[in-house]
Amino acid sequence: MIPFLQLKPGEDAGAVREAIDRVIARGWFVLGPELDAFEREFAAACSAPHAIGVGSGTDAIAIALRAIGVRPGDEVITAPVSAAFSALAIMMAGARPVFADIDPDRLTLDPRAAAAAVTPRTSAIVPVHLYGQPADMNALSAVAARHNLGIVEDCCQAHLGTCDGRPVGSFGAAAAYSFYPTKNLGALGDGGAVTTADSPLAERIRRLRNGGQTDRYHHAEFGVNSRLDELQAAVLRARLAFLPNWTSRRRQLASEYRRRLGGARTVSVPPECDSGHVYHLFPVRSTERDAVQSKLRSAGIETLIHYPVPIPRQPAVASENPADCPVANRVCDEVFSLPLYPALSADAIDRVAATLASA
Repeated sequence: MIPFLQLKPGEDAGAVREAIDRVIARGWFVLGPELDAFEREFAAACSAPHAIGVGSGTDAIAIALRAIGVRPGDEVITAPVSAAFSALAIMMAGARPVFADIDPDRLTLDPRAAAAAVTPRTSAIVPVHLYGQPADMNALSAVAARHNLGIVEDCCQAHLGTCDGRPVGSFGAAAAYSFYPTKNLGALGDGGAVTTADSPLAERIRRLRNGGQTDRYHHAEFGVNSRLDELQAAVLRARLAFLPNWTSRRRQLASEYRRRLGGARTVSVPPECDSGHVYHLFPVRSTERDAVQSKLRSAGIETLIHYPVPIPRQPAVASENPADCPVANRVCDEVFSLPLYPALSADAIDRVAATLASA
């Protein structure tokens, strides 16, 4: 069996256990020294002056939008292919998600479609760096500047990614990260962070994640309870040291997939549009998806679909009168993901490629 993903600690197991034991021995579990240290270390890894730990990637987007001034009734442009939480976070901030179609190669928000979606009520753009491939941030930043829009980058699948040589997360006012266990940097539960270069904005995000408190029992504004706990922060600190090598390994495995699948008949591989791709997932497309997945399953190879339903077609956003996105619809009908994680062997990729060649 080749599993789609491996979540149990591997080479990091000793460091993770030591981190957990350290927190338990200290007896401090919320807003303590592990979170302070992780925020500093993660900010440095992202080349960002500030990082603020929160409860999830969804909260990171919602809190960042509120912090930059998105208000109820505003419109926020985002991509139709992503985990639905990207759009739900916009709704959590009181705004309306407006879906602009994706680029058929990058599979991320198309800058031309985003520009066409701007209305007088638009206040921000949330580009999603999908599958680890950076969105075209130079073009999207130009759209935002032309219309005076804020940008909150959804970096939940793009830890350590770059766009045109520049770190993802550095193009907008703020960026959101997820540490859900499946992510390139994953916790042992939920977790997230917001990064920013703006010191006053960072202070407001810290307030908003902690009930709007300026200090204990003094709530200056409406906030939420969304704090990255000490156990998760400690685990993330331990794993952060491994992340550069894990990222290199993901890129190596992806390169091998691309080499082996170049002539495949039943699947096509979306191009790598930027060398800063960090391969959170390795998606392929097929007009015969069900049959190809069945063939792989019979060979003991697990695959998953990310994502089978475009967000505008989710009942949860029906009240927002979402625009139809034909490129996204087509991609969601064809895309599925092959196994890719740092512990995956070259032999496993050989087996996947050989099975696809015979499909």
